[in-house]
Amino acid sequence: MKQSQSDDASQTIDAINQRTGRNMPQAVATGALLVAVILACVLIRPDAFMLLIVFFMTLGLWELRVDFATADIHIPIVALWICSAATMLLMFYGSDHLSYMFAALLATLVLVAIAASFQGGGSSSLRRAVAHKLKLGSESDLAGQASQAQGSLSERILGKYTNVAVSMLTVVYITMLACFIVLPTTFGGHPVAHAMIAVFLPAVSDIGGLFFGAWFGKHKLSPRISPKKSVEGLAGSMLMCILAAFAIFAATYPREQWQQIWWVALVLGATVGVTGTFGDLSASLIKRDLGIKDMGHLLKGHGGVLDRVDSILMSAPFITCILWVTGL
Repeated sequence: MKQSQSDDASQTIDAINQRTGRNMPQAVATGALLVAVILACVLIRPDAFMLLIVFFMTLGLWELRVDFATADIHIPIVALWICSAATMLLMFYGSDHLSYMFAALLATLVLVAIAASFQGGGSSSLRRAVAHKLKLGSESDLAGQASQAQGSLSERILGKYTNVAVSMLTVVYITMLACFIVLPTTFGGHPVAHAMIAVFLPAVSDIGGLFFGAWFGKHKLSPRISPKKSVEGLAGSMLMCILAAFAIFAATYPREQWQQIWWVALVLGATVGVTGTFGDLSASLIKRDLGIKDMGHLLKGHGGVLDRVDSILMSAPFITCILWVTGL
């Protein structure tokens, strides 16, 4: 009897894993751990939350370095690490946060573009990571593959321009959007509420889209980019985000403010439901173009850090604008 129940549970979990496209027990455990870490940093003080975002940004940049290297595109990781961390720190501690952020981003774009123009093929650790991602037998297989792809002088020059362009795109996609995750904690006088909105609303969008899409999804949203995304999943993302926004507002804002701000929760939830889904699709498009399944493998059940935060990154500037315009 117990064996039969165990087999039924195992079959149910396998069916859920197949429909969602991930190992759900691992994903839930990893997600719970991340929630605990983020909540702890948010409640300690805004500085701790900012440093946590810098840490995840650093990991995300390394993942992109490996991912782009699979297509023989090389970004200057050290310059990106230093400039991105400096941008975040200047934005957070500067007197005029927005001005400092954009000034630092402009400097980062220039410095990273210069560094990328001199970028070589990468270290042995990068080659091992790329060989592992491509499932090649050894580094020598990768070296042989790279030597065949070097091509003519004009192709190598074009490769340099590609390195520069992709490196600048990385600054926009990772550094700038990560700054918008932290920026809401610097205004409005509600750093805990703003940090929770910036991180947890897009995460709820992912969860809503995942479960509504798995159970009710019939109409494909973008089959070429992500076959598992559905219109029903998008509706679920928006619904769950609206409910989560109301819950966060109820837990963090004074009750007497509710008559004035309830509609902001509605707008935030609906907006993040859409932008979070768009963030997933954008990351899926990058992975499809590179021919890879996951951005990385650091988070069990989720893939890489960027697989987990793609919706958070894309939603961050919209959340910041809504909070700023509404005076929250």
